[in-house]
This record gives sequence, structure tokens and C-alpha cells, in this order.
Amino acid sequence: MKTCLIVDDSKVIRKVARHILETLNFVVGEAADGREALEQCRALSPDVVLLDWNMPVMSGMEFLRALSSEDLPRRPKVVFCTTENGMAHIRAAIEAGADEYVMKPFDRETLQSKLQIVGVA
Repeated sequence: MKTCLIVDDSKVIRKVARHILETLNFVVGEAADGREALEQCRALSPDVVLLDWNMPVMSGMEFLRALSSEDLPRRPKVVFCTTENGMAHIRAAIEAGADEYVMKPFDRETLQSKLQIVGVA
């Protein structure tokens, strides 16, 4: 089974994303900020990370930069999931190492298609 780590400071978003991912047969983990997510990536090495942009403690961009310097057995695919929709934000996310980008709010079909694009669905 594929694994996904949902990284978002909103409990509601994590709950909605978890429900969608479980219907797509993912084993799901959750983290409320980038630092917690980094610890989970070290321990669990998920297939994909669904990553929020704006979070306390460590933002999505800070997490991406930290993830790239980690010595992991394999790097998870990263799908940025955010309300930031400007082209500059999207470009910055991709340049920082994100594999794909999805806008909030999202539905099952949109998320599934992004996961297919990055090769994990």
C-alpha cells in the first residue's frame, strides 16, 4: 500500500484529506507543521507528502528545503496543497523541490489526478 503524510496546521484539512486518501487506498499519517513532518519522513519514509504552505514552527517552503538536505533512503514526492495561487508561488514551490501543486479547496478527483501525475496513484 502507498503511504501519504498530510502536513497541515488545520485539523479540518487533515481530516478531509485523510478521508479522500483512505478512499484511494493510502495509509495516511499526519503532521501539524514542517518540523513534525520532517521527523516523520525520517522515521517512516512516506511515498508522498501533501504539504501546506503556511504553517507555524516550520513552513512548507522551509520543510522542502530541509527535506532536500536529508539523507533519506528515498525522497517522497511532494504535492503542495495551498490557497497561494500566484504564478510566483507555484514557481517558487517547484524550484524548491515540490513535484506538483494543488489548490485548496480540492476534491477527490483533483487530488487523485495530482497523485497520478507524480506517479503514486
